[in-house]
Amino acid sequence: MSLTLHGYWRSSAAYRVRLALALKGLSYTGIAHDLRIGAQLEEAYRALQPQGLVPVLKGPDGALIQSPAILEWLEERYPDPPLLPSDSAGRAVVRAMAAIIACDIHPINNLRVLTMLRQEMGADEEAVRRWIAHWVGEGFQALELLIARHGAGYAYGDTPTLADCHLLPQVYNAERFGVDLIPFPRLTAAAARLRQRVPEAAPEVQGDAA
Repeated sequence: MSLTLHGYWRSSAAYRVRLALALKGLSYTGIAHDLRIGAQLEEAYRALQPQGLVPVLKGPDGALIQSPAILEWLEERYPDPPLLPSDSAGRAVVRAMAAIIACDIHPINNLRVLTMLRQEMGADEEAVRRWIAHWVGEGFQALELLIARHGAGYAYGDTPTLADCHLLPQVYNAERFGVDLIPFPRLTAAAARLRQRVPEAAPEVQGDAA
């Protein structure tokens, strides 16, 4: 059965999945949902994803939601090439690095939160940018140390892992909002290496990019 990815070009969660699909050499059909107009909240889409969030990956096991779970499914279903280390300690480190982004940075900087800050809390764009920079900076400080300890070109070791699939989209987001990335040279170098390796996953080359 073919794979279908429901996403949005600038969604970092969808970007994670595109990266993993590209690294594993898996083809898929993309269906775009414009988050700017709330297309992800339509009833038909909520039948796939009750939260009204992207991405959703439809495949032989049905509709899968939440990018970390999708990435783990891809790793189990299509294990070659692997995106997790072969040893249990290494896998734990990679999952922890991914969780710093998926659990501690991204959720409080996503569209729903930023919309709440702007519309309900009265935050102007400068305040929103400070908010983003603060939480990105905290997480990236920890990741920079972990990459120094475990990286060898990529976030962990010398081949891409699930940590890199999380890292590059978060770097892309940080660049969008003008976060100072100079203090994180190892982190940005790892992201740049993956960006160069799989340019077809980049947001700006997606069919719905605007």
